[in-house]
Amino acid sequence: MRLLGRWLLLAVGALLVLQLFFIGRVALAAWLDPGSTSLQRSEMWRLASDGRLRWRQQWRDYAQISEHLKRAVITAEDDSFLYHDGVDWNAIEKAWERNTQAEEAAAQRAAQNRPVRPVKIRGGSTITQQLAKNLLLSGERTLLRKGQELVLSYALEALLSKQRILEIYLNSVEWGEGLFGAQAAARHYFRKDASRLGPEEAARLAVMLPAPKRFEKRPGSAYLSGRAATILARMGAVALP
Repeated sequence: MRLLGRWLLLAVGALLVLQLFFIGRVALAAWLDPGSTSLQRSEMWRLASDGRLRWRQQWRDYAQISEHLKRAVITAEDDSFLYHDGVDWNAIEKAWERNTQAEEAAAQRAAQNRPVRPVKIRGGSTITQQLAKNLLLSGERTLLRKGQELVLSYALEALLSKQRILEIYLNSVEWGEGLFGAQAAARHYFRKDASRLGPEEAARLAVMLPAPKRFEKRPGSAYLSGRAATILARMGAVALP
């Protein structure tokens, strides 16, 4: 029992040290621009292993990024960004319901020997949650990782302003293979700086975020155009931090 108690004490201590490390990284991000994120380092290693080290990223301050892009991204990814404290439980519940309905529909089609398309899983993650995951965590899908993501999301909201969270997100999010941040995306897709992106261009970039590598290969897809038109129609009503 003493040995078990020591192991439990060590485990709790290691967990506490890890949390303090993460919180320290989050606190530093209030003043220092992150040099790289966990997602970026993972992608860099993957590309280097394949002999295809293609990497583009240029930091731009909040004021140097088009307001159209800020509005489009909030509209597409997290329309309650200004109002939640890091986690939107209503969005998570709705996503759960949609996933359950999609899985039930797929099961019914399979029982009827009808073609079944892969179920598209919706996560309901906020911009803050996405930043927490990309900045500090791995891409694995486990309950432990999800729990850590929630803790870090609340920490980000407590220690950083909404404006700073959005600034870091827009500078670090993936927009294609080896392509990170608004400036690199604007130069790659539209040959202009992130500050000069127009509403239509911003909407198209925002729609790419859930699957940037796929949409990079299919820039003219009907879904991309249709969804971008929807975002364009809605983004004018979005307030910015």
